[in-house]
Amino acid sequence: MPITVFIVDDHSIFRNGLKGLISEIDNVKVIGEASNGKDFLKKLKGNIPDIVFMDIKMPVMNGIEATKKALSLYPGMKIIALSMYEEYEYLDDLMDAGAVGYMLKNVGKTELENAINNVMEGSAYFCSNMVKVAMTKVKSTKKNTNAEKIAKSFTNRELDVLQLICLGLSSKEISAKLNISPRTVDGHRNSMLKKSGFNNTTSLVSFTINNLLVKI
Repeated sequence: MPITVFIVDDHSIFRNGLKGLISEIDNVKVIGEASNGKDFLKKLKGNIPDIVFMDIKMPVMNGIEATKKALSLYPGMKIIALSMYEEYEYLDDLMDAGAVGYMLKNVGKTELENAINNVMEGSAYFCSNMVKVAMTKVKSTKKNTNAEKIAKSFTNRELDVLQLICLGLSSKEISAKLNISPRTVDGHRNSMLKKSGFNNTTSLVSFTINNLLVKI
């Protein structure tokens, strides 16, 4: 069965371009598209995709509101937000809405494929450029003592894995880079989730960015 994708963006040229990139990826199929959040929710009935690429800024209903409403109805979907801008201020709102990733619209085929693989594995995906911008913007923010305590509880290997997760690498890519098995990568990820008290990788990545736990 192919991985099914829905594209939500108010620019038809961008939707067509993204569809073209997705068509070049094996076992991935676009099953729908919409020009705004309201249109998306209407078309979603009976046509539930695995992944949604969701524009943030749209008329009628924006991507954050659409993400909240869609996931309240269909919590199994994985939504990756799209933006023209490296705007960190959207990150917390997107995470609160339930998105599992954030990408800039100048995405290429390789990054697009990585994002799809990551979220289907149950991980999060944030483009590395956005992570770098986000970390730069919070450098002047004082870290809370709880963050420092959590960071100290992570082993050096867990921090290595966390850094690569924040760079957008999949479990397979991390395993190859660190010369460990994908199962070991997942073990380190689960250990960090347990230590930090978060329920998912998305929240862990957001926390990492906000508190500069790794160097990017």
